[in-house]
Amino acid sequence: MIRRASLVLGLITIFLALPSIATLAVDRKPPAHPASEDDAYCMDIQKWRLERLDEINGDNGWTTLVGLFWLNEGRNKFGSDPSNDIVLPRSSSPKIAGSIRLDKEVVHLEANPHTGITSGDVPAGKMVLQSDATGKPTILKMGSLTFFIIKRGEKFGLRVKDKQHPARTRFAGLDYFPIDLKWRIEAKFVPYDPPKIVPIVNVLGMVENMTSPGALVFEINGNTYRLDPLLEIGSKQLFIIFADKTTGRQTYGAGRYLYAEPPGSNGKVVVDFNKAHNPPCAFTRFATCPLPPRQNRIAIGVEAGEMKYTGSEH
Repeated sequence: MIRRASLVLGLITIFLALPSIATLAVDRKPPAHPASEDDAYCMDIQKWRLERLDEINGDNGWTTLVGLFWLNEGRNKFGSDPSNDIVLPRSSSPKIAGSIRLDKEVVHLEANPHTGITSGDVPAGKMVLQSDATGKPTILKMGSLTFFIIKRGEKFGLRVKDKQHPARTRFAGLDYFPIDLKWRIEAKFVPYDPPKIVPIVNVLGMVENMTSPGALVFEINGNTYRLDPLLEIGSKQLFIIFADKTTGRQTYGAGRYLYAEPPGSNGKVVVDFNKAHNPPCAFTRFATCPLPPRQNRIAIGVEAGEMKYTGSEH
């Protein structure tokens, strides 16, 4: 499995070095005049960009990630001592904080007394931890750390965040194409009956079968394109993973993400490429980003939304 993951990483080469430029700008380029004169629409996009900034570099953002530790069956000790299976930052953890036990897909926490670990602001001792596969993982806190269980394929891991992580101060800001209303497209929703199962590969080479409820069919410059949106656990939104002719050039090399609301009564879905954005892997090497399926690689340059991150190598 390790060799397989290494091969995939070598082929797609998308893990990143941390940025070294400190800025909190949403768009560091000189402001461009949007093609649309719809001020309300432009204000909506600017509001989305500010929310996006917090998603990346806020107290719980992707730049706070400091580790991803895959669990072994049985007991996994955690704390700041190097002898632990899961080694946490010294500044935020005692040497031995406790253990996480994986028992046939059930994850148990055994926190040592006086560690300050809490769940829902209540001291945590012995408890079962829900993973993100349920849509609502059990969130644990200890000092500046936040950690929770993720499930990818058949593997369980501990994702650790630290709101004091130096990567937050080195965050290089986000760049965008100019806002252009032509990239806010009304697509026809063509349902799959039954829903289509789409195998999605992530950056570690793991494969997860996801569900596509139907295709999004739309036209750009007289040409017809088609995308398969996916459904995430606990969400009714359509999740679109796509690549285009800008991928690896002006935009991130592993594709971009986009969310859309479910189809209305008219069977239409608004696909707003002005809200296309980079996956978490553009900002941290501890993410497990899904990659675009082959059918979502469209033969046009989508010059809209988020551009390649300054701190990214791809």
